[in-house]
Amino acid sequence: MKRAFNFIFRSAFIILFVVASSSYVNMVETKSYSDNINKTVNLSTMALKAQEFQENDIYRAKDTFTGDLTGYVFYCPLCGGTLGCKPSYDITDGKTTYPDETYGIVRIVASSKNLPCGSIVRFQTDRISPEPVIAIVLDRGVRGNALDLLSSDIRYAYDIVERSVITYDVLRFGYGQTSES
Repeated sequence: MKRAFNFIFRSAFIILFVVASSSYVNMVETKSYSDNINKTVNLSTMALKAQEFQENDIYRAKDTFTGDLTGYVFYCPLCGGTLGCKPSYDITDGKTTYPDETYGIVRIVASSKNLPCGSIVRFQTDRISPEPVIAIVLDRGVRGNALDLLSSDIRYAYDIVERSVITYDVLRFGYGQTSES
């Protein structure tokens, strides 16, 4: 009887061990298989998101130019107090910024017709700001690739902005456009 009990006990133990082992192996394989699928989906999703971010990145340069930077004030001899681009924006109260829908509060610059009205540019000059300056083209009156930064007073225009050669990035060509037409 004891022998029969040992045989049944050993057989049951072996069967239980085999069943438990095969369940554990299946469980590990299934989990491993699921992890691989999730990683593939996540990498694909991440790649699509990165591509979407790059395409919609409003601070990515569309083009780069080099030109003179100067300063001007609204009451200069040839200025009438409104800007040359439509809609005419009254600056007789001393405003030097503009509330752009996409870029927020930006500085105002004059450009030649090389840049359409509403274009957004970014340039860096430590005399004006340690951070890059984001500006919108709302006025005309310069030639070539030059930019003329609207200043609050004549001293700021002459002493701070002065005249210098800068390299600037075009972030937007014209109002609401993301690339050249």
